[in-house]
Amino acid sequence: MEAIRTFALTKRYRAGRASTVGVEDLDLAVAEGQIFGYLGPNGAGKTTTIRLLLDLIRPTSGRAEVLGFDTRRDSLAIRRRVGYLPGDFAVEPGLTARQVVAHYTGLRGGAGSRRAPEIAERLDLDLDRPLRTLSKGNRQKVGLVQAFMHEPAVLVLDEPTTGLDPLVQLEFHRLVDEAVAGGSTVLLSSHVLSEVQRIATRVGILRSGHLVAVEDVDTLRARALRRIEVRFLSAVPREAFLRVDGVREIEVDGNVVRARVQGSLDALVKACARFEVDTITTEEADLEDVFLDYYREAPGDAA
Repeated sequence: MEAIRTFALTKRYRAGRASTVGVEDLDLAVAEGQIFGYLGPNGAGKTTTIRLLLDLIRPTSGRAEVLGFDTRRDSLAIRRRVGYLPGDFAVEPGLTARQVVAHYTGLRGGAGSRRAPEIAERLDLDLDRPLRTLSKGNRQKVGLVQAFMHEPAVLVLDEPTTGLDPLVQLEFHRLVDEAVAGGSTVLLSSHVLSEVQRIATRVGILRSGHLVAVEDVDTLRARALRRIEVRFLSAVPREAFLRVDGVREIEVDGNVVRARVQGSLDALVKACARFEVDTITTEEADLEDVFLDYYREAPGDAA
């Protein structure tokens, strides 16, 4: 069963006679128990999608479901079961973190009251300081506490590690892993591609409001171009590497060949074996390479 499902979901924003696309014809499916990375630059439609799922804004057309509930008809039922950290988490600065947590606990009928202090301790958060005295990273910790404390069925996290130091980021990753082990589903919107690669099992890539790819992380990495550098004992001719299967880019500089390769390295290795090889260095593709490749296809959209 899908924890999150959208059907031709569309949101257009109007300003006078003009309109801009938030998302258009979005068909998204996130399976239960999955950590789904939702990727795209500012303005791609990530936050618009999240707000539509939580009924914070209404769609122009199409519809969406969370845990089988319709986002418009059953928004209250959805919010009881969702932990949400917005990208711009903000509350009354005169309140202490403890008062903020108590407020959210009250809204949820007491759910999370026992777990909140434990999560705060794990994140090294002082609950008794007013929010106005906290750094951005510590205010973000308050947002994480209220999102995780009631053990929600779905976690929707928009840029969750903003301002967090590396040790706290590791603890956040543990919290996510524990939530999923307990049966939760996670929708993670982030600009930190290394973080998504670290914890997500599947990703969707948005470009200008359109979903251009949905794949397992490993599958996307397998499609990406790997960087290869081969050093030979003497200079080699460029012509020997021009029509090698899988080689998408090639640069020959005397005795050094630099290439970007998609798929198997077998053909390139065989081409290199015709000469005396000194060293071979390969750099595995990561999610950032994949992401940038999708945006290189349409540089106007990337802007």
